[in-house]
Amino acid sequence: MNQINQTQKIRHFPVLLKEFLSFFENVSINSFFDGTLGAAGHAEALLEAHDEIEIFIGCDQDKEALNIASDCLKRYMNKVSLFHENYKNIDKILNEMNIKTVDGVFLDLGVSSMQLDVAERGFSFRFDAPLDMRMNKDEPLSAKDIVNEYSEIELEKIFKEYGEEHRAKKAAKQIVLKRKKKPIITTFDLIEVLEPVLGKRRRIHPVTKIFQALRICVNDELNVLKQGLENAIGRLSHGGIIGVISFHSLEDRIVKHTFKENKTLQVLTKKPIQSGYEEKNPRARSAKMRFAKKI
Repeated sequence: MNQINQTQKIRHFPVLLKEFLSFFENVSINSFFDGTLGAAGHAEALLEAHDEIEIFIGCDQDKEALNIASDCLKRYMNKVSLFHENYKNIDKILNEMNIKTVDGVFLDLGVSSMQLDVAERGFSFRFDAPLDMRMNKDEPLSAKDIVNEYSEIELEKIFKEYGEEHRAKKAAKQIVLKRKKKPIITTFDLIEVLEPVLGKRRRIHPVTKIFQALRICVNDELNVLKQGLENAIGRLSHGGIIGVISFHSLEDRIVKHTFKENKTLQVLTKKPIQSGYEEKNPRARSAKMRFAKKI
């Protein structure tokens, strides 16, 4: 079974879908930009609810996600344009389409359920797979490169800043010590290296924050978010709406402060919207959604 077919078998439940749609009720949308298209769950629901949409632009770093999204959105392809791009490049995409502004922007951040559930991608500590973690497999830097080549000081900084791991120093020291004997190639290799300093499996796996930190570093997620938000707000039309779902405090903090500090925006969510018990997607437990309007 190839990777795309394996991914297609995974049933996808968009996070906070009802709440997402509620921000566009009684709003007329001509053009919309979905910068993290994924399996197109939010996109499909929005297009179904708003048949007035004439231009829907979806982009994703993951080619496999775009293939799945293309299949999901095939009945709307007369109004949908898909790009294998990072959402921070919204200016480039809109310029290519000769579009000045859009009426809505949406970003669903972090790693997707599809990526987590495909072992070969190396995002999850549930599978023994190559240490990869690249959302865009055309990019050169992988988690294996970071773990085996970065200095102890650099690793400690990554684990502390991106993972908020209080045992960052111990983890970095252990990695550097063990890789001298043999390279750390797979996810299970890394878990085995870290167990003596982080402990074995508990309800929340002790390597969770290390894996998060590596993924953020590999994909430069926080810098991309800062730049992407700034660029997206700049291309939002008057009265346009922007929404972001984040999955950890570092992302949410950036979204919160960007929305609050940008004088062209009216914040629509004083506090982030979080999931209820009816959510079917386990990722929703940590999801926080914020919206703002261009004024």
